[in-house]
Amino acid sequence: MTKQRRGGPANSFADETEIRFGRPELLREVNARQLLRLLRLHGPCSRADLVRRSGLSAPTVSSAVLYLHGKGLVEAMGPGQSNGGRRPSLLRFNSKLGYVAGTDIGRSVVRVALADLSGALIERWIAETDPRNTPAQVAALVMTGVRELRERHSIPKAKVLALAASVPGITDPHAGVVVSVPNFSSRWDSAPLRELLEAQTGFTAAVENDVNLAALGENWCGTARGVKDFVFLSIGTGVGAGIFVNGRLYHGAEWTAGEIAYLYVPGTEETPLALRRRGPLESVIGSKGIERFWSTLCRTNPSDASGLPSRLEAVEILDFAGKGTAEARLVLNQTARILADAITNVCVILNSSLVVLGGRIGTHPVLFEATRRIVERNEFSRPRLAVSSLGREAQLYGAIWLALSIADAKVLPPAVERANPFTPAETRFSLPVLGFIPPAGTSQEAKSSDREREN
Repeated sequence: MTKQRRGGPANSFADETEIRFGRPELLREVNARQLLRLLRLHGPCSRADLVRRSGLSAPTVSSAVLYLHGKGLVEAMGPGQSNGGRRPSLLRFNSKLGYVAGTDIGRSVVRVALADLSGALIERWIAETDPRNTPAQVAALVMTGVRELRERHSIPKAKVLALAASVPGITDPHAGVVVSVPNFSSRWDSAPLRELLEAQTGFTAAVENDVNLAALGENWCGTARGVKDFVFLSIGTGVGAGIFVNGRLYHGAEWTAGEIAYLYVPGTEETPLALRRRGPLESVIGSKGIERFWSTLCRTNPSDASGLPSRLEAVEILDFAGKGTAEARLVLNQTARILADAITNVCVILNSSLVVLGGRIGTHPVLFEATRRIVERNEFSRPRLAVSSLGREAQLYGAIWLALSIADAKVLPPAVERANPFTPAETRFSLPVLGFIPPAGTSQEAKSSDREREN
C-alpha cells in the first residue's frame, strides 16, 4: 500500500511554495530569473535589449547581469551590430554550465540520454537488460551509461546536476520509491530506486512513472505543447495514461491516477483489482489482448482466416485490417470501439481538450482513424485526438525535463522554495529558467530516431 499524501489540497499554492519574505536577496533573485528567461527566449541580447524588454532600470539590469555572470549562467559573445553608435556587448545563456541525465528503464533495454541546460540532447546510450534484474543491477547499468556518455564528451562528474528515471510501473515520486512494476521481478515492489540511483551515480535523482514522463515530454516539446488539460494515452504491451489538469501533472492521492489499464470493460471478467494482475482494459486492447482475439477467431473459424497464420503480432493484425482483411477488421473494430469508450469515459470526468495517443498500438494509423471516427460521434466529451510527435523519445524528454526542474534550483536559488521539487512553482515570484522552452528541432530528432529503430 502506498503512503497517503499529507497536507491539504494537492494543487494548493500553500502546499507547493513557501515565499521567503524579508530576505534582501528576494528582489535580486526575482529580477535575475526574469532576465535569464528573457535571455533564453530572445538571446543573444545586449544589456540595453534587456532593459527594454524587462522594463527594469539600467542599474538593476547591470546588477542582475553581474550576479548571473558570477554564477556562470551568462557569457559574453563579443560586440553586436551597431545602430549608429557604440557596438553593444552581447550576452547569452551558458547552457554548458551544467548537464542533466534522463533514463528510460524498459523490460528489455535501458536508455540513457545526456542533455545540456537548454535541454538539447547531446547523445543517447542504450543497453540490453532483463526484467529479472534487480533494481540495484539496473541502477548500476544506468551509472555505466551516464559515465560512458560523460567520458565520451569530456564532461566532469561534478557538472551533472540531476538524473531522472522513467519506470514502467506505479511510483511514489516524493519518496523516490517504485511501488510496483507488474512485468518485472517482484523485487521491484517498494524498491527505493531513487536512493539506489543516488548511491550509484552520486547525482541528485528523481523517479517517475514512464507514461507520466511521456506526458511531460509531450507537454514540453511535443504534440501537447502549451495545452493545460490533456491526457497522454499509451497503448502497447501495457496501457496507461498521464493526466494534465490545469497545467499540472496529476498523480492522485496514492499515485495511481492514470492507471486506466484497470478500467472495467463490459463482457470481461469482473475481479478485484490487483497490482500484479493484468487490468481488464489492457487485457483487451493491449497487444497481447489483440493477438489473443485474433488467435481465437482463427481457431473458431479457420475457414474465415484468409489463409493467414493464427499467430501474428498486434501491429501486423492492424496492418492487415488496413488492407481490408475481413477478420482483421473485426479485431480492429472491437479494439477501436473499446478504446473510444475508454477515452470518452475518461473525458466525461476530466473534460480534457486533447488526447495524445502513444505506444506502438496507440499510434497505429488504422486504429487511430477508426477510434477518432467513433469519438467524433459524441455531442460532447469529444476531445481532439492526436498522435504523439515524440514517439518512443517522449519518456526520455520527460525525464530530461524533470531533471532540469531539479537542476533549476541548483543553478539559481528560487525566490520561492518548493515543497514539491517535481512541480515547478510558476508564480510571479519564481519562474523556472530551465525547461520552460523546448530544445530546438525536438520533433524532427524524435521522428528520425523512430525511423532508425524501424530500419
